[in-house]
Formats: sequence, structure tokens, C-alpha cells
Amino acid sequence: MTPADLSAVLRACVAAAVEEGDFPGTVPDEIVVERPKNPDHGDYATNVALRLAKPAGRPAREVAEAIAARLREADGIAKVDVAGPGFLNITLAAATLGAAARDIVVAGERYGRSDLLVGQRINLEFVSANPTGPVHLGGTRWAAVGDALARVLQACGASVTREYYFNDHGEQIDKFARSLLAAALHEPAPEGGYGGSYIAETAATVVAAHPEVLHLPRSEAQELFRREGVTLMFDEVKQSLHDFGVDFDVYFHENSLHESGAVAKAVQTLKESGRLYFAENAWWLRTTDFGDDKDRVVVKSDGVPAYIAGDLAYLRDKRARDFDLCIFLLGADHHGYIARLKAAAAAFGDDPDTVEVLIGQLVNLVKDGVPVRMSKRAGTVLTMEDLVGAVGVDAARYSLERSPIDSTLDIDLDLLVKRSNDNPVYYVQYAHARTGNAKRNAADVGIGLDVFAPELLTSPYEAALLTVLGDFPRVVATAAELRAPHRVARFLEDLAGTYHRWYDNCRIIPVGDGEITDVNRTRAWLNEATRVVLANGLQLLGVSAPERM
Repeated sequence: MTPADLSAVLRACVAAAVEEGDFPGTVPDEIVVERPKNPDHGDYATNVALRLAKPAGRPAREVAEAIAARLREADGIAKVDVAGPGFLNITLAAATLGAAARDIVVAGERYGRSDLLVGQRINLEFVSANPTGPVHLGGTRWAAVGDALARVLQACGASVTREYYFNDHGEQIDKFARSLLAAALHEPAPEGGYGGSYIAETAATVVAAHPEVLHLPRSEAQELFRREGVTLMFDEVKQSLHDFGVDFDVYFHENSLHESGAVAKAVQTLKESGRLYFAENAWWLRTTDFGDDKDRVVVKSDGVPAYIAGDLAYLRDKRARDFDLCIFLLGADHHGYIARLKAAAAAFGDDPDTVEVLIGQLVNLVKDGVPVRMSKRAGTVLTMEDLVGAVGVDAARYSLERSPIDSTLDIDLDLLVKRSNDNPVYYVQYAHARTGNAKRNAADVGIGLDVFAPELLTSPYEAALLTVLGDFPRVVATAAELRAPHRVARFLEDLAGTYHRWYDNCRIIPVGDGEITDVNRTRAWLNEATRVVLANGLQLLGVSAPERM
């Protein structure tokens, strides 16, 4: 029985108690069942009686006792205690709890997946860095978290399109082109431009392919550097992301919105609908209606569209592609975009809730206890390749995914290269490798998955492991609903620790010449169930599940 199953049993008991007059009230839409922190308090606990007490006009303990009496009659429940002001602590029968092991093994790769979001078409945009340099550390975090979020949403049945918005239009691109030209001519980088070895290398590549560029008028040379330099950087970005295990379904070029006239059409549509207002010789969008600190200029006084005009056209394009929800994963300097994008959706007559903006915070690297500094413009860029080269793809991805994206993240490079339990990714991967080793060793002495007697799994270590395994579907669903893939990583760390304690206390293979019993054979199922869940969880994070370490 999983938390979902137990929640359904509880709901039926509450409904029956309400219907038969044990207490008046309304059956809650959702009944929360959780693992208690203290294993002595049972396998699961719920506070449903406390929620029902006030509307029922009864003490919470009386309500709890009425529900407990019905639960004690339910199949598969061994014990129900009422604790404190009215908490229900529930212990399942060993056979009921143990049956989850076989269910997990039979489900295999499907375990943890659900139909929670079936029918939803989601556009998930992430990374979307300017093509003015390699993917920096912040972009690397969005790549890891964005891809993990896409996997979690897909595990819950959503149709997800991964999209990269390529910012190849505007002032930053002009500065990039001028920086390349300056490097090719051995001139200082222009004010506000870009420096560093990657600029010199990109400029040299362009010159090698187009030696005539050095003899063109400056404006023509700059345009060639812009075109070729952007292409080179874009190819590098895509390759870096692919090597990081992140591939996009759509690469959308910002410049295409301007060249196709989509920006002009979007602005004209909003003018005609009265969604823009004219003031101070400019056209404005009323973003303050959605929490912005001030309204935003869409068309400047010189008639040139502001940056937000491109956002308007881009959002309109997404909605025209029939996405039910557009999720934007943006960097820490984009807080203002929440109100702007919701205002843009409303301006076109859409529900603002069709737009969801997630803001990620910065990443700090620490080496030898000292922060590592970076600056794209100064050329001291810490890139995706730098991080992967230092710790590997698995450790890089896992370390970036295991914390909430709205919190600043410090990454200790020294820790991530350690092959010890202090390193979270090693700890989880080692647990998976240990399940594989246990399976191979068991097979060597003739223990397979031929006997399953869940009623024999009576150890408290077995109950603890089975309870954690049963939580996986709920964790995945919660991670999808809250856009929080870090919950999967933290779950895996909990599972790894619980498994290691079980492995050290409940032997699959008897000691010495001990007889192999049905307990040993059933424990092989529990070991395999753990392997399945660890593998499924790591897959959601885009991290490998090694068979040996």
C-alpha cells in the first residue's frame, strides 16, 4: 500500500464517518499522508482529524478515534494509534507493506510515472543565453534544472517542448561583433564590449574562413563578424549543451521576429485593440496592473520598438503554437519579467496564468575554500566546459539540481571530485551500484526472484525502506506541481541512506553456511525494487546509474 492508496482508504473512512453521523463535516479534497520522522510512530501519519475537528465542533482526539476505529477494520492495516492532540499514526501489515516491492519491480521504468498532467502541452524555455560567449555557470544551472524539470513534467504525462530562445538581435550582439572586429585588428575591446581568449579565438576562426574581412569597410566587416561570430558561438553552445545531456526541440531565433515583421504586427494589433496607451511620445504597456514597478515602453519616442516588443511577439508566437502553458526559466536579473510577460499575455486576451516565470539564483564556485570569480566581459568566464572538465557531467548536473533554483548555490569543487559519502552524487550512485552488486552476488548462490513472501519482511529496517520506496510517485508528482526537481534528488539521498542501513542489517545472503530461506529470497525483491527506484530517479535528473563503482 502506497501513501496514495492509504490516502484513498482514509478518505473512504472519513466519508463513511461523516455519512453515518460519527461527526458532521465535509470530506477534505485532499488528505495528506506522510512518513513520520520517528519510525516508532508507525509507517505513516496524518493530521486529517485536526482539520475536521473545528467544522465538526468536536475535539480532534474524538474525531481521530472515530476514524481510527474504522481504519482498524480496513484490510492491510496492522495498528492505528491516536497521538497528541489528534494525529493518527498508522502501521501497515508486513504483507501489505512488503507487497510494494513486487509492484515496483513489475512496474520497472514505469514506476513513479503518472497521468497527473496528461493532456497538457507545455512550452518550457530555458538557458536562452545571448550568443556572445560560451554557456556560463548560471546558464549551466538553468540547463541542468530545465532539463530535469522537463523530464519530471513528462513523467507526469505532460507533452513538453524544450525551447531555446536565441537572442541574436540587439545591442549586445552589436557589441559582440565590434569586439570580434577589434580583436581581429589587434585593437582594444570597445567600451562595454567583450574580451578574453574566446573572443580572440572566434575572431581568428572568422578571419581564417574569410580573410577578405580585414580589407572590407568597417561597417561591412562588422556585419560579417556579427553573422559568422554568432553562428560559431551558437554551434558551440549547442554542442556544449548536447555534451551536457541537454537537447532542445526548438531553437527560436529572436532576429526572425524582426525580419518576419512579427514584432511590428504584434505592436499594431495591440494599438488597434487599445491595449497600448500613448504618453510622452511613446507607446506603453500597463504592466503595473500585474505587479511591475512601472509601466513599460513598447515603442520608444523615436519609433524604434523596445526590447519588450520582441517579448510580445514571441509570446504571441508561442500561444499560436497551441501551448497550454508557457514556462520561462530566467536568471536572477530578470525579476521584472514576471509582470511583463503576464501583462503581455493579458494584452493579447489570454489568461495571465498561461505564463509562468521561474527565477533562478546565482551559482558560486568554491575551490580550496576560496570563491572563484568570473566575468564574461573581462574574459574570465567560468563555463559549462570548465565545470564539466573539473567534476564530470554527472556530478555537475546533480550538484546544480539538488537545491531549489530560487536559492543561491555554492558548489565546492573539492567535494564533488571525492569518491566518498560526503559527495551527494557519489552517495546516490554508489547505492545503485551496491544494489547491482548485491543482485549479482545473490545470483551466484542461487538467490533470484523466484519466491516472494512479503509477510516475512518484518524488520523495522525493511519497513523503513519499503515506506521510502512507496513515496517515490508522490515525490515525482510534487516535484512536477511545484516545479521543484530538487525534491527528486533529496529523495534519492534519503533512499540511499535508508538502503545502506537496510543492507547493513538485513542480509540477502546468509552468513557462512547459513541456510537460504524465503526471507533471503524475498529480500532480493526488496533489493531489486530499490535498484529500480534509484535508476528511475537518476534518469529524471539526467544522471547515470552505474552498475559498478
